[in-house]
Amino acid sequence: MSNQTQQHINRRQLLFQAGAGFGGIALNALMAQQAQSAAIPDRKSLSPLASKQTHFPATAKSVIFLFMEGGPSHIDLFDPKPELQKLAGKPLPESFKKPITAMGEVNSPLLASKRKWKQHGEAGTWVSDWLPHTATCVDDIAVLRGCWTNGINHAGGVCQMNTCIPLAGRPSLGSWVTYGLGTENESLPAFVVIQDNNGTVVNGPRNWGTAFIPAVYQGTRLNTGKTPISNLYRPEDIFPTQEAGKLDLLAKLNQRHAASRKQQSELDARIESYELAFRMQAAAPEAVDLSQETKETQELYGMDQKETKVYGTNCLLARRMVERGVRFVQLYNGAGSKWDSHSSIEKRHASLCKGMDKCVAGLLKDLKQRGLLDSTLVVWGGEFGRTPMSEKGDGRDHNPTGFTMWMAGGGVKGGQTIGGTDELGLYAVEDRMHVRDIHTSIYHLLGLNNLKLEYRHKGSPERPTLNEGEFMKKLVTG
Repeated sequence: MSNQTQQHINRRQLLFQAGAGFGGIALNALMAQQAQSAAIPDRKSLSPLASKQTHFPATAKSVIFLFMEGGPSHIDLFDPKPELQKLAGKPLPESFKKPITAMGEVNSPLLASKRKWKQHGEAGTWVSDWLPHTATCVDDIAVLRGCWTNGINHAGGVCQMNTCIPLAGRPSLGSWVTYGLGTENESLPAFVVIQDNNGTVVNGPRNWGTAFIPAVYQGTRLNTGKTPISNLYRPEDIFPTQEAGKLDLLAKLNQRHAASRKQQSELDARIESYELAFRMQAAAPEAVDLSQETKETQELYGMDQKETKVYGTNCLLARRMVERGVRFVQLYNGAGSKWDSHSSIEKRHASLCKGMDKCVAGLLKDLKQRGLLDSTLVVWGGEFGRTPMSEKGDGRDHNPTGFTMWMAGGGVKGGQTIGGTDELGLYAVEDRMHVRDIHTSIYHLLGLNNLKLEYRHKGSPERPTLNEGEFMKKLVTG
């Protein structure tokens, strides 16, 4: 028997005797990687996802983007309009420029909001009765009432809110952040996406894709339900050494194949995904194990109630992710454009708000009590708002010209309302923030200059907000 064979058997025997199994091997590999990275100043040669320096001091380290897909109605949630109540049933006043609407019902009568409004917090922030739990958190929230976009339909609106333009072909917000900053935990995906149902988000994976920047920075979608990560565990009949050997051989074959196809970044991404999967076998099971959370914490997120269990679970997963160094988490609510209320807005929005409100408030409160809200930027919003004009008698059309989003944590000064729409809520007129400005502000809070964050594509410098966008300074100054 050769010395090499004897050495192989001894390693196998050690695995069974120690009882550490494959998790022990992965843990040792991670510890060795950490020790190596500490000894090498430039980690870019080790991994494209290695943590990188910011352009200037950041106030946020990570982002949780709560995406209400379909377009929530700002004039029924955060932007009360007394004048709309007075003019309900009448056409849009002639003094208003007629908008272009998705369904073309510009001459429909104005629709009053049936909501009851109340001021909350020290600053007296207005919130409707549809969001009683979010209302308790307004002192940590900056409400942005002057948002606007170009995407008039869902495909364009969702695309623009994710990539800055309403047409396909640009990297997503999360992928730019991951490209610019890397991650603090290379044993988990740097950019995570979770939906609240099995429906299809408009544009699908393009919303978390990378377009022309390397595919390694794209988002990783986790599942909804009991098994957030598919195929995570090694089959029991496969020995650790067998799996390690297969991965080594696969890596060599992939690297040989990719060497002659350097223009196809998807190949490098696939190699990195196999390596990430290997590391995740040690780190991910613990990260997604919600049984470690107390009953009180789970109830805070609404996981004990049918209506809030799913999104509450996703919000709690998001907290556990950023707690472990994940850079960008995007949680879709109403996946499949469920917020799109062209009719029966009372029924649709009431149900969606009930399933989301407590979960979001629970996330903010949990982050705050754990000291994580200071370093985690939470963003809430959809691709656009809804019109003050009615549609089908009891619904509202898409409104890209004026709507509301909000931000909390990550250096944002809460308890304030920034910007505003006209007296009917149709057009943004004060402290207007285009999607480019929203993205620029997110980058700024993360310590990234949107004009210095650059990727060379076909010889041209590409930047995330297409050389436009301004940081809304009031977010941090008040």
